[in-house]
Amino acid sequence: MLASGDKRSSDEPKSARVELRTQPSVKDTISRAAALNGVDVSAYVISAALEAAKATLAAHDVTVLASAADSTAFFAALDNPPQPSERLAKAFALREKLIANADLNT
Repeated sequence: MLASGDKRSSDEPKSARVELRTQPSVKDTISRAAALNGVDVSAYVISAALEAAKATLAAHDVTVLASAADSTAFFAALDNPPQPSERLAKAFALREKLIANADLNT
């Protein structure tokens, strides 16, 4: 979990600051966890935040279009969507009917 395994952390100077305010109980919990991991609070918080940031970015990578061809195809499909299939049209019609009936029952 420690950020020391991240290549960037050893290559870059530590010149940026992150400041936080929190409740004493939260700080105590973080301090205890950092001590159990054998690191100081700053290293623990940076490591946990970096891990969470990487997970968030990885989760959003799937929604980013990787190439110009992907982007072109995606936006072309938005500009000129295909006609709905017969099955999809029936599903929407059934949905409308169910919603209309639900409104009558309330």
